[in-house]
Amino acid sequence: MDLRLLRYFVAVAEERHFGRAADRLHMTQPPLSRAIKQLESDLGVVLLHRSAAGVELTAAGDTLYAEAIALQAHADEARTRVTAAGAVTLTIGTLGGGDKAVGRLAATFRRAHPSVTIRFREADFTDPTAGLRTGVADVAITKQPFDTAGLSVRELRPDPVGAVLRSDDPLAGKDTLSLRDLEERPWFQLPEGTDPLWRAYWSGGKPAGPVVRTVAECMQAVLWNGTVGISPLAIHTPSEELVCIPLTGMPPSQLIVAWRTDRETPLIRSFAEIAVAAYRI
Repeated sequence: MDLRLLRYFVAVAEERHFGRAADRLHMTQPPLSRAIKQLESDLGVVLLHRSAAGVELTAAGDTLYAEAIALQAHADEARTRVTAAGAVTLTIGTLGGGDKAVGRLAATFRRAHPSVTIRFREADFTDPTAGLRTGVADVAITKQPFDTAGLSVRELRPDPVGAVLRSDDPLAGKDTLSLRDLEERPWFQLPEGTDPLWRAYWSGGKPAGPVVRTVAECMQAVLWNGTVGISPLAIHTPSEELVCIPLTGMPPSQLIVAWRTDRETPLIRSFAEIAVAAYRI
């Protein structure tokens, strides 16, 4: 049975008038009248008593109306279930922090893929792949250096880094600092087992400070213990308590979009292309 004809019939049955039903359906009256006649012909019964005042349902019409309501509800439920089963979700891993480019990326991606549901998975310092290695993220916006074996990588931009110090630190008023300026200071450390390249860049070769796993723990170590932290200048938020002084002689950290090569999909490639364009502006 044609669900379209049933929808037309339900409108006529509820409005008790072809003109009002046609308005409700955003169509003209003649094709609506023809559609109801076709339905009656297909079923071999009279569904409506027509008069100048409007229409009344016959016994067959009453039965069909109840069945049509149930069929429409079932069709709507089926559509919802099928849509949910086919829904596409993209999980993006991050290491925290953001900037204006993230807003451009989100806006452009929504326009290109309005039906895709986005989920975020924020990783800590122990996982520079932001969930790619463990499979909990489909694509990641993260920072190098770390071992990228098995990953596809596109560079977004170089991020110069700075030393995070308390604002009352004697070095806090400097325009720039070198690693030599800080060689006697304790630096925060990353846990054992963390990617060696990653660990060496952010905390290696300095007097050992407290072990931290998150940005918040790093900032608290600086604030409470005078530990030296390190942060990309682009994501450091100035405050009364902490300052971030550019580090000379320290290579920038590369901001990248990455994904597992063996799990690449057209959607992931599209996200990467949009990300590269968003960060290029």
